Amino acid sequence: MTDAGLRHGRASLGLSFGVQGVAFALLVTRIPAIQDQYGISDGLLPVFLAAVPILAGVGSVATEKVVARVRPSVVLRWAQPLVLLALLGVGAGREMWHVAVALGVFGLAVGALDASMNMLGVSLQRAYARSIMTGFHAAYSLGGIAGASLAWAGARWELSLLASYLPVVAVLLPVALIGSRWYTEGKGAEGKRPDGTEAGAGGAGGALSFKLLLPLCLIMTFAYIGDSTVSNWSAKYLQDVLGSSEQLATVPYNVYMVTTLLGRAVGDLGVRRFGAVAVVRGGSLLAAGGFAVVAVASGAWVGMLGFTMLGFGLCVIVPQTFAAAGRIFPGNSDAAVARLNIFNYVGFLVGSPLVGALGDAWSYRGAMLVPMVLVLATLVYARAFGPEPARYGGGHERPRTADVG
Repeated sequence: MTDAGLRHGRASLGLSFGVQGVAFALLVTRIPAIQDQYGISDGLLPVFLAAVPILAGVGSVATEKVVARVRPSVVLRWAQPLVLLALLGVGAGREMWHVAVALGVFGLAVGALDASMNMLGVSLQRAYARSIMTGFHAAYSLGGIAGASLAWAGARWELSLLASYLPVVAVLLPVALIGSRWYTEGKGAEGKRPDGTEAGAGGAGGALSFKLLLPLCLIMTFAYIGDSTVSNWSAKYLQDVLGSSEQLATVPYNVYMVTTLLGRAVGDLGVRRFGAVAVVRGGSLLAAGGFAVVAVASGAWVGMLGFTMLGFGLCVIVPQTFAAAGRIFPGNSDAAVARLNIFNYVGFLVGSPLVGALGDAWSYRGAMLVPMVLVLATLVYARAFGPEPARYGGGHERPRTADVG
């Protein structure tokens, strides 16, 4: 693989992450409009919302099987257009079964998309011989901000879902298809990755052991419990607990998204300088501190400080968890990433109901301490992220691919 080929592959994969961020944000931020368009009752809505991550987990499992026969780039090339078309289907339908089918396709395709994107990201990071994984997730965060802004504009101008989604899909679909021409995997000569192992094959360090993967699965779950807590409860917490206005209550999640983008934009530099173990430990401590500040906040502005800390802290954990799976199982990284990706959805499913139940039964301030403790548990497993400095830019090993990107 030439340096130019790797640079093109990195750019096209970053574009794919960004497109997915836009699509997912357009769906989740217009849930009230989807509910109104299809007449979905409050009691039935959680069933629809839970079905998407459950089916995404199924899609991720299926992707593990598929990539044993075809490359992850092939899966990604077809999954991304399917996600965009499913999004358009959500906006175009009128009957309950229309949205059920569209969301079902969306969930399955998202699982395949998330798994294959991160497989390619891990593979490219290996070829670069330095940390680049967090940058891909920064592109996702940027896309999420753009998608949320487009959704806000659609709601502000009272556009229908179809009118909101159609122009975006019309632009992103050809962009994604064209960009997919440059997808590449970080393989070396003769179809092998730079460490000499076959893609998707077993080998030294490659035999997939769930016991070895379990710490990363727990970390992924804890991170997404924290993320879903901010996504689902920050506005309610600021308004109902800290007494903010309705307008001010919308700010914490926007701040969280921006700080997540900023943190991920510089995260790879931190990993190259200090190593993944130190960066993940620092992020975990900062995120736990953010939850603590939120729990004891005396007012809305102090609460927003806590949510800001959360954005900077949580943002590095997920991409580095995927990267760690690739290092632990260099000969079977695709399967490791696919299985690890399932716990993304487990955390998303568990986080919001957990905080809601604790808030109703106890207090929302107390409920914020639970994700704090779970994020702190990441420190117990932080060694799973090593030995990053020795392998990726810590100054102890010469990069295998020079002058790339």
